[in-house]
Amino acid sequence: MNPSIPTTSAYPAVAAHGRVTFLGAGPGDPGLLTLRAVEALAAADVLIAEPEVLEVVRTHARANVDTPQLTIADEVSAAAGVPVIRDAANLVMEAARAGRRVVRAVTGDPGLDGNAAEEMLVCATAGIPFEVVPGVATAVGVPAYAGVPLRDKQGADVRFVDARTASARCWTEVGASDGILVVSATLETVSAAAAELVSAGRKPDTPLTVTVAGTTTRQRTWCATLGTIAQVFKQGKVLPSPEGARPVIAVVGEHSAAARREDLSWFESKPLFGWRVLVPRTKEQAASLSDQLRSYGAVPHEVPTIAVEPPRTPQQMERAVKGLVTGRYEWIAFTSVNAVKAVREKFEEYGLDARAFAGIKVAAVGEQTAAALVEFGVKPDLVPSGEQSAAGLLDDWPPYDPVFDPIDRVFLPRADIATETLVAGLIELGWEVDDVTAYRTVRASPPPADTREAIKGGGFDAVLFTSSSTVRNLVGIAGKPHNVTVIACIGPATAKTAEEHGLRVDVLSPEPSVSKLAEALAEYGAARREAAKEAGETVFRPSERRPGARRRRTT
Repeated sequence: MNPSIPTTSAYPAVAAHGRVTFLGAGPGDPGLLTLRAVEALAAADVLIAEPEVLEVVRTHARANVDTPQLTIADEVSAAAGVPVIRDAANLVMEAARAGRRVVRAVTGDPGLDGNAAEEMLVCATAGIPFEVVPGVATAVGVPAYAGVPLRDKQGADVRFVDARTASARCWTEVGASDGILVVSATLETVSAAAAELVSAGRKPDTPLTVTVAGTTTRQRTWCATLGTIAQVFKQGKVLPSPEGARPVIAVVGEHSAAARREDLSWFESKPLFGWRVLVPRTKEQAASLSDQLRSYGAVPHEVPTIAVEPPRTPQQMERAVKGLVTGRYEWIAFTSVNAVKAVREKFEEYGLDARAFAGIKVAAVGEQTAAALVEFGVKPDLVPSGEQSAAGLLDDWPPYDPVFDPIDRVFLPRADIATETLVAGLIELGWEVDDVTAYRTVRASPPPADTREAIKGGGFDAVLFTSSSTVRNLVGIAGKPHNVTVIACIGPATAKTAEEHGLRVDVLSPEPSVSKLAEALAEYGAARREAAKEAGETVFRPSERRPGARRRRTT
């Protein structure tokens, strides 16, 4: 062995211990996590984070990752009879010494977190390897989301101050300067910080913006001056609780673009900013719809109204799948994502895969169903060019031609409650149809009590109904939405069912498409926002219009 090359035994600390990643979770928006952060979270055995950070990062961790509490005060020392406090450093060391991969997540950036720096030093002293994954600093990310650039073309100086720890000398120094100040404070202390700056020499008419819950859909920004911020809070009845204990970011300075924030406020001006939108679908079904709603600034809340179960008599489905393999069919038509799932599960049961579709033409009723087929490994031959429905599929379906079509049979796996429109239309075009019940739809279990209360009590700003059955089932399992809730329906039939249940339909999709439905709701929200601005009114969400809604609203 070459003596110049150290062996593993030369590094006992590394071999004996795990690794620690100090990770910046950013200011609150999960989308601001870096790619490196996501990789580290996916590999973690232990995830240690403050409660406000945990929900941001946990999505990217493994389902079985350990998430110990930062402070455990319910363990009592037998000798002293006092609570045992286990801080983050102890938890990190305990897990790392056990050879586990630890992620220590902090708000913002680890380099700006004093506790994280101390924990790094503890690891270094103990010989435990660690790495740092930077994050978007709160003091930088929040102003960006508030539409307040920190630098202009003149390049004014930018200084950062933590009002919670700033000394009198610090206030004197920053008060004497004319640069941009980014002040970390709370709703309880920001007015006092403004007064400190005025006392130190800053002009009372210096522009000021204050942002709470920055980069999240609860974000709110106030524009004032150092001399008027206290009065603005008083007139607006801005209460320090429950958000007072959370950090806010204030930007102070003549060049802080506070006067132009109305033009630069890209985040809070989204058409559905902060709206809680009820989506009566499962998370799997609602994935693309929920992403679209988030792009409009909304907070989607998925509530399944139906559950999918196997057919009562599976023999029919088994015969159809065997016929598919033996060449019985010319076409197979999928009318839903659930139909794709049902056939895929039956394939897996028989040890088949997408290759079994070789030589068979495949039709999908719409984009989501087509996407489910592509994920399965099948590219559909026919998707409606117009309306995404059974009628739209029939408009593009070719008639049976005995010269070009060696087989005249279509396999149609569908739900037990599906309509006869497609079957009748295919028969009219000359095709034979094996109409097979691939799955049953039953009413889902009621959602949690707090969700039911929010639905009936006006806690949601809007609800999207994508079919008549979603109207009937939601009302059946959770009750009728409150009259302040905006009702959006995918088409006339769904709207009629909603009205029959005593609901006022506010938004009707121009096309029977979930993406067009979400787009129509966004246009409604934008028009509502513009009308409020033209009238000189504060822009409220629908759930905030009702007197007392702020007190009863669930968050």
